[in-house]
Amino acid sequence: MITFDLDRAPLRELNQSLHDAAGEGDRRWRIVNPRGRHNIAVGMTQALEVEVAGHAGYYCGGMNQNAAITICGHAGQGVAENIISGRVRVKGNASQSAAASGRGGLVVIEGDAGARCGISMKGVDIVVGGSVDHMSAFLAQAGTLVVCGDAGPDLGDSIYEAVIFVGGQVGSLGADCIEKEMTAAHRGKLEGLLAQAGIDADASAFRRFGSARKLYNFHVDHAGEY
Repeated sequence: MITFDLDRAPLRELNQSLHDAAGEGDRRWRIVNPRGRHNIAVGMTQALEVEVAGHAGYYCGGMNQNAAITICGHAGQGVAENIISGRVRVKGNASQSAAASGRGGLVVIEGDAGARCGISMKGVDIVVGGSVDHMSAFLAQAGTLVVCGDAGPDLGDSIYEAVIFVGGQVGSLGADCIEKEMTAAHRGKLEGLLAQAGIDADASAFRRFGSARKLYNFHVDHAGEY
């Protein structure tokens, strides 16, 4: 395992080293003394295993592609923003806009996530072991958001084709978001995501939410919801 100390070398050097890593070298990296620094391990394209040994600031793991990143602490705003593939795991809590605009891959937050978790998600799968705050999955276009705890107000506001599973209580649903039938197929999909995330939760206790599809085209009766 390669250890990189952010107290001894600048962040720019770390990110460049991660981008340059290739060939037959060690694929495992451990970043020590992150101390809440922003933009750690962003834009990864190599299939590396990266452990951030502590708390991370804004946009850790942003634009990830192929790497498996584990944050052994809390993460600031926009963790795994615009993730394309690979995995990002947060052992603690995540601030607002986790996995915003994510296009693919898997993001696991073992604790709670702040407001707008999964905002404008475009294919990413997100599993939150705790609860999420208001307007999570706002403008969610594709992918899946799994919330094992509670969801705050305006869940799924203006949602498109994304799917939301919630194991706890929902503060309120946003515009055009409704509760939908939980079929055996949906339960099977949920069980698969929970297994991938390594989170022990009873899939039968979850409810499913998605788009009522009333805002896809303008209608004067719904003008106040646009």
